[in-house]
Amino acid sequence: MTPIEGAGIGSVLVVGTGLIGTSIALALRQRDLRVFLADRDAGAVRLARELGAGEDWTGAPRVDLAVLAVPPQFVAQQLLDLQKQGAAHFYTDVASVKALPLAQAAQLGCDLTTYVAGHPLAGRERSGPAAARADLFLGRPWAYCPTEDAAPEAVAAVRELIDLCGGNAVRVDAGEHDRAVAVVSHAPHVTAAAVAARLAEAPETALGLSGQGVRDVTRIAAGDPALWMGILSGNALPVAEVLEAVAADLGAAAKSLRALAGDGAAMDQIADLLARGVRGTGRIPGKHGGPARTYAVVQVLIGDRPGELARLVQAAGETGVNIEDIRLEHAPGLPLGAAEVYVQPEAAAPLSEALRERGWQVAN
Repeated sequence: MTPIEGAGIGSVLVVGTGLIGTSIALALRQRDLRVFLADRDAGAVRLARELGAGEDWTGAPRVDLAVLAVPPQFVAQQLLDLQKQGAAHFYTDVASVKALPLAQAAQLGCDLTTYVAGHPLAGRERSGPAAARADLFLGRPWAYCPTEDAAPEAVAAVRELIDLCGGNAVRVDAGEHDRAVAVVSHAPHVTAAAVAARLAEAPETALGLSGQGVRDVTRIAAGDPALWMGILSGNALPVAEVLEAVAADLGAAAKSLRALAGDGAAMDQIADLLARGVRGTGRIPGKHGGPARTYAVVQVLIGDRPGELARLVQAAGETGVNIEDIRLEHAPGLPLGAAEVYVQPEAAAPLSEALRERGWQVAN
């Protein structure tokens, strides 16, 4: 693909070739931009380069934009070092907290006219360049937090980066950003880790009975602990406030359950918590960032064989039904599982009938 017509960015330096940095580099390479790579880990740079993410950076030439894909606590010093070298015209970062790097950059005396803090809200449970994908940011929110000092040209360069990577640009104040991600990202990760930690010493019987529910709740807990320690330490107070609220709800629920076990007391507090959970889930933006939608689920038994999932998707396509989402539930000890196919409610019955006609076993 050729660069966007009239684009101001022709070359980019990516410092930090982990999942996010390498994914940005791959996305930009698809746009035919010249991308340079740097990292303290020579092996990570080498792997990213072999994946086609760019070329080694040796300190020259000066690039249009430098992207700092390093942990939050290292952003400011990295920014200062690069600015002293004159590495780029403009700078941004992708750390998941924003107030800390900005405060540290100001304290160090960085040039804030050329710097716009950023944060793409995308990721995977796996880390490192091997997990990188050029399409990681497609349709995903990408926060950018320009200060009053930021030059309009710097803001425009970061907006262009977001567009080139396919992200959805969201302008937000740094403090507001950190409070928001504490609610939607950082505290949920700690909460998931707390649930997953219970599984570390759980009896084999419990693990043998585990299903999709526990996988859904604990999926994000598989993230790199060292990476998350850097994130949480950079956003400690907002995360603590959310966790204290969650802990209060859980404490009240536990108290109610103990009362119920003892004398059959009412479960109003737990019922209220569950109802609020349903309302909160319903507020999560739906497809393409639009309003949340309630989909119908068509459950189909699927063999654990190569090509089975592709056959199912093809069969749905032949019926003219668009699959909104799909999840797999494996059957322990058996060579099959269940595919939960999420579709528009009006499409559920026609899809079920069409799949049965094609020989698929569809649950009632």
